[in-house]
Amino acid sequence: MSERAFTPALGRLAPTRFYDSVTALTRERRWRGLVVTHLAPRPDDVIVDVGCGTGSQALLLHRAAPGARIIGVDPDPEVLGIARAKARKAGAAVEWRPGMGDALADVVGTGAASAVVSSLVLHQCPMAMKRAMLASMYAALRPGGRLVIADFGWQRTRPMRLAFRIVQLADGRRDTQPNADGVLPGLIAGARFRDVREAEVVPTPGGSISIYTARRS
Repeated sequence: MSERAFTPALGRLAPTRFYDSVTALTRERRWRGLVVTHLAPRPDDVIVDVGCGTGSQALLLHRAAPGARIIGVDPDPEVLGIARAKARKAGAAVEWRPGMGDALADVVGTGAASAVVSSLVLHQCPMAMKRAMLASMYAALRPGGRLVIADFGWQRTRPMRLAFRIVQLADGRRDTQPNADGVLPGLIAGARFRDVREAEVVPTPGGSISIYTARRS
Protein backbone atom coordinates (compact mmCIF):
# COMPACT_ATOMS: atom_id res chain seq x y z
CA MET A 1 0.00 0.00 0.00
CA SER A 2 1.30 3.43 -0.91
CA GLU A 3 2.19 5.85 1.84
CA ARG A 4 0.87 8.77 -0.20
CA ALA A 5 -1.84 10.86 1.38
CA PHE A 6 -5.47 10.38 0.40
CA THR A 7 -8.61 12.39 1.02
CA PRO A 8 -10.79 10.78 3.71
CA ALA A 9 -14.23 9.61 2.58
CA LEU A 10 -16.05 12.74 3.77
CA GLY A 11 -13.16 15.15 3.33
CA ARG A 12 -13.45 17.97 5.85
CA LEU A 13 -17.20 17.55 6.24
CA ALA A 14 -17.45 14.88 8.95
CA PRO A 15 -15.68 11.82 10.43
CA THR A 16 -15.63 8.67 8.32
CA ARG A 17 -18.06 6.82 10.61
CA PHE A 18 -20.82 9.10 9.30
CA TYR A 19 -20.08 8.32 5.63
CA ASP A 20 -23.01 6.00 4.99
CA SER A 21 -25.50 8.38 6.63
CA VAL A 22 -24.25 11.37 4.63
CA THR A 23 -24.04 9.45 1.32
CA ALA A 24 -27.65 8.32 1.75
CA LEU A 25 -28.63 11.98 1.25
CA THR A 26 -27.20 11.93 -2.31
CA ARG A 27 -30.01 9.73 -3.72
CA GLU A 28 -27.55 6.90 -3.27
CA ARG A 29 -29.97 4.08 -4.01
CA ARG A 30 -30.73 5.65 -7.39
CA TRP A 31 -27.21 6.17 -8.67
CA ARG A 32 -25.76 2.99 -7.17
CA GLY A 33 -28.55 1.05 -8.84
CA LEU A 34 -27.65 2.70 -12.15
CA VAL A 35 -24.04 1.61 -11.74
CA VAL A 36 -25.25 -1.99 -11.47
CA THR A 37 -27.63 -1.57 -14.41
CA HIS A 38 -24.97 -0.17 -16.74
CA LEU A 39 -22.31 -2.63 -15.63
CA ALA A 40 -24.69 -5.61 -16.01
CA PRO A 41 -22.51 -7.90 -13.86
CA ARG A 42 -22.17 -11.53 -14.91
CA PRO A 43 -21.42 -14.62 -12.80
CA ASP A 44 -17.99 -15.08 -14.41
CA ASP A 45 -16.92 -11.45 -13.90
CA VAL A 46 -13.96 -10.22 -11.89
CA ILE A 47 -15.08 -6.76 -10.77
CA VAL A 48 -12.76 -4.29 -9.06
CA ASP A 49 -14.34 -1.45 -7.05
CA VAL A 50 -11.72 1.31 -6.90
CA GLY A 51 -12.02 3.48 -3.81
CA CYS A 52 -14.65 1.12 -2.47
CA GLY A 53 -15.12 3.05 0.78
CA THR A 54 -17.49 1.34 3.19
CA GLY A 55 -18.37 -1.30 0.61
CA SER A 56 -21.91 -0.32 -0.37
CA GLN A 57 -21.36 -0.55 -4.13
CA ALA A 58 -19.36 -3.77 -3.92
CA LEU A 59 -22.04 -5.42 -1.79
CA LEU A 60 -24.75 -4.30 -4.20
CA LEU A 61 -22.79 -5.83 -7.08
CA HIS A 62 -22.42 -9.04 -5.09
CA ARG A 63 -26.18 -9.22 -4.59
CA ALA A 64 -26.74 -8.65 -8.31
CA ALA A 65 -24.23 -11.34 -9.36
CA PRO A 66 -23.39 -13.65 -6.44
CA GLY A 67 -21.13 -15.77 -8.61
CA ALA A 68 -18.91 -12.87 -9.62
CA ARG A 69 -15.61 -12.20 -7.87
CA ILE A 70 -15.79 -8.74 -6.32
CA ILE A 71 -12.63 -7.00 -5.11
CA GLY A 72 -12.91 -3.75 -3.15
CA VAL A 73 -9.77 -1.57 -3.08
CA ASP A 74 -9.27 1.43 -0.80
CA PRO A 75 -6.27 3.07 0.92
CA ASP A 76 -8.21 3.91 4.10
CA PRO A 77 -8.04 1.15 6.75
CA GLU A 78 -10.96 2.68 8.64
CA VAL A 79 -13.42 2.41 5.75
CA LEU A 80 -12.15 -1.09 4.89
CA GLY A 81 -12.90 -2.10 8.46
CA ILE A 82 -16.47 -0.87 8.05
CA ALA A 83 -16.75 -2.67 4.68
CA ARG A 84 -15.55 -5.95 6.16
CA ALA A 85 -18.05 -5.70 9.02
CA LYS A 86 -20.91 -5.02 6.59
CA ALA A 87 -19.87 -7.97 4.42
CA ARG A 88 -19.70 -10.33 7.41
CA LYS A 89 -23.17 -9.24 8.51
CA ALA A 90 -24.51 -9.83 4.99
CA GLY A 91 -22.68 -13.13 4.56
CA ALA A 92 -21.09 -11.74 1.39
CA ALA A 93 -17.82 -13.17 0.06
CA VAL A 94 -16.27 -9.90 -1.13
CA GLU A 95 -12.49 -9.41 -1.08
CA TRP A 96 -11.19 -6.21 0.54
CA ARG A 97 -7.68 -5.06 -0.28
CA PRO A 98 -5.71 -2.00 0.86
CA GLY A 99 -4.27 0.01 -2.00
CA MET A 100 -4.20 3.23 -3.96
CA GLY A 101 -6.29 3.65 -7.09
CA ASP A 102 -3.27 4.56 -9.20
CA ALA A 103 -1.47 1.31 -8.32
CA LEU A 104 -4.02 -1.35 -9.22
CA ALA A 105 -1.41 -3.50 -10.97
CA ASP A 106 0.23 -3.99 -7.58
CA VAL A 107 -3.10 -4.78 -5.89
CA VAL A 108 -5.07 -6.90 -8.39
CA GLY A 109 -2.68 -7.45 -11.29
CA THR A 110 -2.47 -6.21 -14.88
CA GLY A 111 -5.38 -7.34 -17.06
CA ALA A 112 -6.99 -9.17 -14.15
CA ALA A 113 -10.43 -7.55 -14.21
CA SER A 114 -13.34 -7.91 -16.59
CA ALA A 115 -14.93 -4.79 -15.10
CA VAL A 116 -13.95 -1.80 -12.97
CA VAL A 117 -16.26 0.53 -11.09
CA SER A 118 -15.57 3.62 -9.00
CA SER A 119 -17.94 5.83 -7.02
CA LEU A 120 -17.42 9.36 -5.69
CA VAL A 121 -13.64 9.16 -5.77
CA LEU A 122 -12.24 11.09 -8.73
CA HIS A 123 -13.80 14.42 -7.69
CA GLN A 124 -11.60 14.34 -4.57
CA CYS A 125 -8.37 13.86 -6.51
CA PRO A 126 -5.93 16.37 -8.05
CA MET A 127 -5.84 16.33 -11.84
CA ALA A 128 -2.62 14.32 -12.00
CA MET A 129 -4.15 11.67 -9.74
CA LYS A 130 -7.38 11.57 -11.77
CA ARG A 131 -5.31 10.77 -14.85
CA ALA A 132 -3.14 8.26 -13.02
CA MET A 133 -6.15 6.43 -11.59
CA LEU A 134 -7.85 6.17 -14.96
CA ALA A 135 -4.64 4.85 -16.51
CA SER A 136 -4.41 2.32 -13.68
CA MET A 137 -8.01 1.23 -14.25
CA TYR A 138 -7.26 0.75 -17.95
CA ALA A 139 -4.22 -1.38 -17.11
CA ALA A 140 -6.20 -3.52 -14.64
CA LEU A 141 -8.83 -4.38 -17.26
CA ARG A 142 -8.74 -7.14 -19.83
CA PRO A 143 -9.21 -6.10 -23.48
CA GLY A 144 -12.89 -5.25 -23.92
CA GLY A 145 -13.36 -4.83 -20.17
CA ARG A 146 -16.08 -2.49 -18.92
CA LEU A 147 -15.70 0.70 -16.92
CA VAL A 148 -18.52 2.38 -14.98
CA ILE A 149 -17.87 5.50 -12.91
CA ALA A 150 -20.38 7.35 -10.73
CA ASP A 151 -19.14 10.76 -9.70
CA PHE A 152 -19.96 14.42 -9.57
CA GLY A 153 -19.73 15.57 -13.16
CA TRP A 154 -20.65 18.64 -15.18
CA GLN A 155 -22.91 20.84 -13.05
CA ARG A 156 -25.11 22.06 -15.87
CA THR A 157 -27.53 24.34 -14.07
CA ARG A 158 -27.22 27.15 -11.57
CA PRO A 159 -29.11 25.19 -8.87
CA MET A 160 -26.73 22.24 -9.27
CA ARG A 161 -23.68 24.51 -9.23
CA LEU A 162 -24.91 26.10 -6.02
CA ALA A 163 -25.69 22.71 -4.49
CA PHE A 164 -22.22 21.47 -5.43
CA ARG A 165 -20.69 24.03 -3.10
CA ILE A 166 -21.48 21.62 -0.27
CA VAL A 167 -19.12 19.09 -1.85
CA GLN A 168 -16.51 21.76 -2.45
CA LEU A 169 -16.71 22.79 1.18
CA ALA A 170 -15.87 19.21 2.16
CA ASP A 171 -13.28 18.38 -0.50
CA GLY A 172 -11.90 21.73 -1.62
CA ARG A 173 -12.48 23.68 -4.80
CA ARG A 174 -9.19 22.97 -6.56
CA ASP A 175 -9.75 19.23 -7.00
CA THR A 176 -13.53 19.30 -7.42
CA GLN A 177 -13.95 22.18 -9.88
CA PRO A 178 -12.63 20.26 -12.92
CA ASN A 179 -15.38 17.70 -12.38
CA ALA A 180 -17.98 20.46 -12.17
CA ASP A 181 -16.63 21.87 -15.44
CA GLY A 182 -17.18 18.54 -17.20
CA VAL A 183 -13.62 17.26 -17.50
CA LEU A 184 -14.22 13.55 -16.83
CA PRO A 185 -15.30 12.27 -20.28
CA GLY A 186 -12.19 13.78 -21.84
CA LEU A 187 -9.96 12.31 -19.16
CA ILE A 188 -11.50 8.87 -19.62
CA ALA A 189 -10.98 9.05 -23.38
CA GLY A 190 -7.45 10.35 -22.77
CA ALA A 191 -6.73 7.17 -20.80
CA ARG A 192 -7.41 5.24 -24.07
CA PHE A 193 -10.90 4.03 -23.20
CA ARG A 194 -13.36 3.80 -26.07
CA ASP A 195 -17.12 4.29 -26.33
CA VAL A 196 -17.00 6.89 -23.55
CA ARG A 197 -20.37 8.36 -22.68
CA GLU A 198 -22.23 10.07 -19.90
CA ALA A 199 -25.06 7.57 -19.61
CA GLU A 200 -27.09 9.14 -16.79
CA VAL A 201 -27.32 12.34 -14.75
CA VAL A 202 -28.86 12.21 -11.27
CA PRO A 203 -29.61 15.53 -9.54
CA THR A 204 -28.88 15.39 -5.80
CA PRO A 205 -28.88 17.88 -2.90
CA GLY A 206 -25.11 18.16 -3.34
CA GLY A 207 -25.02 18.61 -7.12
CA SER A 208 -25.55 16.23 -10.02
CA ILE A 209 -23.90 12.81 -10.11
CA SER A 210 -23.13 11.41 -13.55
CA ILE A 211 -22.78 7.77 -14.59
CA TYR A 212 -19.96 7.34 -17.13
CA THR A 213 -19.47 4.17 -19.13
CA ALA A 214 -16.59 3.07 -21.36
CA ARG A 215 -14.65 0.03 -22.55
CA ARG A 216 -11.00 -0.89 -22.65
CA SER A 217 -9.76 -1.10 -26.22
